[in-house]
Amino acid sequence: MAKSETSTVEKTHESLNFIEEIIEKDLKNGKNGGRVHTRFPPEPNGYLHLGHAKSICLNFGLAQKYKGLCNLRFDDTNPVTEDTEYVEAIEKDVKWLGFDWGTRKYFASDFFDQLYQYAVALVQSGHAYVCDLTPDQISEMRGKPTEAGKESPFRTRSVAENLDLFERMKNGEFADGSKVLRAKIDMASPNMHLRDPIIYRIRKAKHHRTGDKWNIYPMYDFAHGLCDSLEGITHSVCTLEFEVHRPLYDWFLDSLQTFHPQQIEFARLNINYTVLSKRKLLQLVEEKYVKGWDDPRMPTISGIRRRGYSPESIHYFAEKIGIAKRDNIIDMSLLEFCVREDLNKRAQRGMGVLEPLKLVITNYPEGQVEYLEADNNPEKPESGKRQMPFGREIFIEQEDFMENPPADFYRLAVDREVRLKYAYIIKCNEVLKNEKGEIVEVRCTYEPESKSGQDKTGKKVKSALHWVYAPQAVSAEIRIYDRLFSVEDPEGDKNKDFKEFLNPNSLKVLQNAKLEPFLKEAKLGQYFQFERKGYFVVDPDSRNENLVFNLSVTLKDAYAKGKGK
Repeated sequence: MAKSETSTVEKTHESLNFIEEIIEKDLKNGKNGGRVHTRFPPEPNGYLHLGHAKSICLNFGLAQKYKGLCNLRFDDTNPVTEDTEYVEAIEKDVKWLGFDWGTRKYFASDFFDQLYQYAVALVQSGHAYVCDLTPDQISEMRGKPTEAGKESPFRTRSVAENLDLFERMKNGEFADGSKVLRAKIDMASPNMHLRDPIIYRIRKAKHHRTGDKWNIYPMYDFAHGLCDSLEGITHSVCTLEFEVHRPLYDWFLDSLQTFHPQQIEFARLNINYTVLSKRKLLQLVEEKYVKGWDDPRMPTISGIRRRGYSPESIHYFAEKIGIAKRDNIIDMSLLEFCVREDLNKRAQRGMGVLEPLKLVITNYPEGQVEYLEADNNPEKPESGKRQMPFGREIFIEQEDFMENPPADFYRLAVDREVRLKYAYIIKCNEVLKNEKGEIVEVRCTYEPESKSGQDKTGKKVKSALHWVYAPQAVSAEIRIYDRLFSVEDPEGDKNKDFKEFLNPNSLKVLQNAKLEPFLKEAKLGQYFQFERKGYFVVDPDSRNENLVFNLSVTLKDAYAKGKGK
């Protein structure tokens, strides 16, 4: 296959997704003068989620690949649900994913004057009329997919009367809901969207950009395709639910004889153990099931950013799932795999004991401290080494010690030897308990000749434990996040509220974790692997006197081992 002059990547025909095939064919045929111009058009009525991330990567990625342009456009046609907060959050999310719209930031509201003129033109040509039916009456008269609808009694109004009424709607003479402007198409169409759809409604609400200028606002279906046209979009990429809307968009464009973008639909992202509906996510926020749109349990872009997912891992995820023509469900484990794969390469290693148990090495000299060498990241040798303090008193994980272990437990127990990673082989000799019978301290001896890298004992042990030197350990709060829902399909049972399936154990807070000393200087945006535990990131709640780390993802897929099932 000949390479397009605008393509930046040499690909075989078989390796192209179906959208790229369409674009390559258009470029070959000289369509649109060889231009590729896409857009990402969110509604500013909530925070973006992972489904939007896929669309962002696709639209901006196509523009980059074919040396084209991609606009950021806010389809802000409903002043009741939209807010500047959402606009700013969306911009932050797109930038975090690594994309830049340059000077091409638009709003549907930028085109309100032109859209109004388009509506007037439809009235003048006899393609639109003012209707006084109530919303319920309009819905009832629209009919069913298997039977024709009934025409509005106001459908035969004259052009002059419709123009007068529409202008008076614009001037605020009528109450909300008393009149609408409808397209005059076909009440018998098998496509319900073509049965005289509403294109303008009265809504006396303050708009986040235009204030009180307008008393009427265009419907999304009217504004969306026409804004694409006004911006010169060549390839209008959207998700499959808009496929049945395409004939309506085409009707508006053809009736107004304006530039005609090509709409291409692809499968939306569906992930198990979560919901990707802004309406339902808003419910979780407003009803305080989560701590905000950026709660790390949320599938929002702001949530996964706070949780410690990297933008590169989201790009990798989008690449792995690909672009399909039909809806399917992606396993959450694939997303977590992509996060692990990326963070493994970039995360600074460190020791973090999340639930500490004191360990005293009784034959280690009191007051002596030595510094042991540890890898910053074995995947990146150029990242160098760090010095870890080691001495008589350390912390290990509570789960790494058992007084009466089963046969398949290979970590520390009485009369058993293990290695302390980067340090020495130790043997447990004694256990101290409190008045409740709880283990509060284990006492061990160490082999001075068993130092890592210089071991002269020849001993082989089955386990290596992570640890932190107690006198210099940094205290921290650790937030352990699990999946937000306890079932794969929270929306699968239509007889139950999806919130009934919220996972009551989706957040566990550990207040007394002990960390390596250098982690006290950890900054927002840095990624860490606490060895043997998982990948962590500093939470924005963190302060010098109160360090807070979030678990991004475990080192292995816990669900593959049956957890949560």
